[in-house]
Amino acid sequence: MSVEPPPGLPLPERPEEPRRSDPHRPAGPGLTLAYNRMGSFDIHIPSEYMHLDPAALDVFDLRPDEYDGNMAVANRVPPEELGRLDTLIRRALENGTDVYGAYFRIRCRDGSRRWLHTQGHLVRDTEGTAYRVIGIVRDATRELDDAAKRTEFVETRRRLTGMVRRITTLLARATTVAEVTDALKDAEALSSLGAVSVMLGVVENGRVHTVTEGRLGLYVPELQYARIDARFPMSEVVRTLRPRYITSREEFRRHFPPLWHHIQHLPVASGAYLPLIVQGRTIGALGMLYSRHGGFTGEERNLLVTLSGSIAQSLQRAMFFEQEHDLAESLQRAMLPHRVPDVPGARIAVRYRAARAGRDIGGDWYDVIPLPGGRVGLMIGDVQGHDTDAAAVMGQLRIALWAYVSEGHPPATAMARASTFLHELDTDRFATCTYAEVDLSTGALQIVRAGHLEPMVRCADGSCVVVDTEGGLPLGIANGADRRGGADYPVTRTTLAPGETFLIHTDGLVERPGATLDEGLDRLARAVRDGPGGIQELADGLGDTVGERGGGGDDMALLLMRWDPAPHDT
Repeated sequence: MSVEPPPGLPLPERPEEPRRSDPHRPAGPGLTLAYNRMGSFDIHIPSEYMHLDPAALDVFDLRPDEYDGNMAVANRVPPEELGRLDTLIRRALENGTDVYGAYFRIRCRDGSRRWLHTQGHLVRDTEGTAYRVIGIVRDATRELDDAAKRTEFVETRRRLTGMVRRITTLLARATTVAEVTDALKDAEALSSLGAVSVMLGVVENGRVHTVTEGRLGLYVPELQYARIDARFPMSEVVRTLRPRYITSREEFRRHFPPLWHHIQHLPVASGAYLPLIVQGRTIGALGMLYSRHGGFTGEERNLLVTLSGSIAQSLQRAMFFEQEHDLAESLQRAMLPHRVPDVPGARIAVRYRAARAGRDIGGDWYDVIPLPGGRVGLMIGDVQGHDTDAAAVMGQLRIALWAYVSEGHPPATAMARASTFLHELDTDRFATCTYAEVDLSTGALQIVRAGHLEPMVRCADGSCVVVDTEGGLPLGIANGADRRGGADYPVTRTTLAPGETFLIHTDGLVERPGATLDEGLDRLARAVRDGPGGIQELADGLGDTVGERGGGGDDMALLLMRWDPAPHDT
């Protein structure tokens, strides 16, 4: 049936824009063909009659005989949407607004939902009273779908970019392979990435050594040292130098049966594997497992490739630091005593900790020298600097001082000669040192100190005192000493009582970021006083509770000797 408007209400003119577009002609900047599905309406406010032109009827999915002018539009507009539109119009009427616009949904003939957009203009009489609304209505489903996709795309990019930024920040601080793997297993970064597990493999001797296996508890023995020609994704990307994206469980099963055997019971539906390449050489592989099905977008792939590049650089740096540190630490330890000699009448404990930062090792050393006549020499020192040169100088200086003492020179002379030796060595290094000589038959103690920290004594009653000793300049500094020496390094003489413990150490034991040296020494004194009675247990406690809470970036050497003129088992 044909529905006519109330008498006196003219039909609206059709908009100048075409309602139907040539399918081969673009709809305009940023618009698609679906956006041209548009019609016009005219509402007579007093009678609440709404006229829809044929194009508008098509937008509402209506035939002409199905519409009677009711603003409910033949029940196409759900009550909640109709109420929202009515409120919008009434608000415009009350506020004196002449235009309004809104998105709303309708129910189509087949039960599906469609998004529409309406824009109306209120017509007012001479007294300002609105009596008519003229406007357009168009299909906005495609538009909102595209907007949702754009929003999802922006959110995905923001999330992935944030993940890359966070992991890159963590990797920038990583100096060991373990720290690199910890950065990759960061819970916040993994959740942003959407991965449920991450694996890192390092190429070693023609195999891919898996050094971390993520959070799923995945353990694949064959992956620990997989051959590069094996049927594993990480082996493949190392072999081909190309990423591999796996988009389904079926693809895992079909292409990588040895791996599928281990992951088929896990919530894994896809995976991304990328080679870690530095200067054209593959040094490892990165694997990430996901619980989602489906492929990876171009944006995701680009960000994952960017991430793999950062990981490759950090991994190479960490491997280089570890190799350099292992070499430097081996050199350093080779120059230290291989064992502490047994000395009758004395219980001796030593502890040593190397710095942990690539080649950043120091020149800390200690030595215990049995001497004729029931005496023992105790030595500790620190060459200035933190590199392999410092370790090399330390080794030479330690041997020189050991030789002077073993030749029978008095402590002051031995120290002076060592200073001259270092000064004449072709180096700009200097060193601090404390040398003490104990007569184990009487407890007599001679101490010579060259710019080093003062020693401590733990008394038999458990109290701790600092031994006030005179001191000279650090070794290697020109101070007028000659080879006979002695004057420049005064000797402090004191006596140990039976059961007392003599303690010397390097500054790495007490230095701490943000704290003064005096605070560190006070902390050490408390730990000595409150520590266990056994000398080995006391050494352990001092190294753990004091040294590990110290700077951590410096070497630490510690030497304790307890005078026990009548030794017995404890």
